[in-house]
Amino acid sequence: MDMNAMESIYAGGMLGSALGDAVGECAFRFPDEESLQGHLEGTGLLRYTDDTAMALGLAECLLQLGDIDQQELGRIFMTNYEREPWRGYGPGPPAVFSRARYGGMSFTAAARMLFDGKGSLGNGAAMRIVALGLFFRHSTILYEKARYSAEVTHCHPVGIDGAAIQAIAVSQAAILDPEDEFPALPFIEKLVDAARTDIIREKMTALKTLLRENASPSEAAGILGRSVAVHESMPFAVFSYVKNHRSYEDTIHCAVLHGGDRDTLGAMAGALSGDYLGAGGLPGDWLVKLENRNYIANLACHLAGTAHAEE
Repeated sequence: MDMNAMESIYAGGMLGSALGDAVGECAFRFPDEESLQGHLEGTGLLRYTDDTAMALGLAECLLQLGDIDQQELGRIFMTNYEREPWRGYGPGPPAVFSRARYGGMSFTAAARMLFDGKGSLGNGAAMRIVALGLFFRHSTILYEKARYSAEVTHCHPVGIDGAAIQAIAVSQAAILDPEDEFPALPFIEKLVDAARTDIIREKMTALKTLLRENASPSEAAGILGRSVAVHESMPFAVFSYVKNHRSYEDTIHCAVLHGGDRDTLGAMAGALSGDYLGAGGLPGDWLVKLENRNYIANLACHLAGTAHAEE
């Protein structure tokens, strides 16, 4: 497919996120670089997880409506889940979908019931955010758009904040020129300033310190975290991208080879690296094995055309 510059950014972000998700899923079984690379060379298919399934649902909603409607987004998520429940969903989204379908509740009301009424602070809203970060990259209310999309399944303030900061990181990466010197510390400072919860702000501040001190990935992983909680995974995904911004492969290796929630770390880091480098920066020998890559690329290009027309 021939792409213009904007289509390449969108396709790079969405394909990069899906590819990072799929490679990260492989890393659960092949947890070191040598065995992972051997598997990637030998396998015929790279299959993505719920991370990408939900990212596609968000993109489909944006393409359909040109905006976020929480009930419609929840319906799309639920439909996609019911078609492919084997994608590896955690317990939260299915519980939300069940309450919405059988309990007569809105998706956001169902999401607020999770975890004894506190809502989820997991990384599920951040892992799927790439299309929204690109679509609203010039909007002054990007944070609010990210909040609307998160609340369908993640109502905890930290879950919302983590998703919004990931969306802002995506929007920033999309407007940088890979030919220019990478503005690592200013990039992170914008994320620190945008954070609205203490824990996300503290983690992004720690990330800035780690970059300034040229910390190793292992040290950063230990300090920033790699769990399913968004404040313990999204910061390390951002670190992996910033530390390795010249190379998509190095970004993904950093994100997925230090344990923890490997597929989601790969999805978040891959979204940033992919939209920064563009579709041409993705490794072709990996990409050709990604399932549904043509659908993802076409969806990204259509979305890019819609967004471009509205700017």
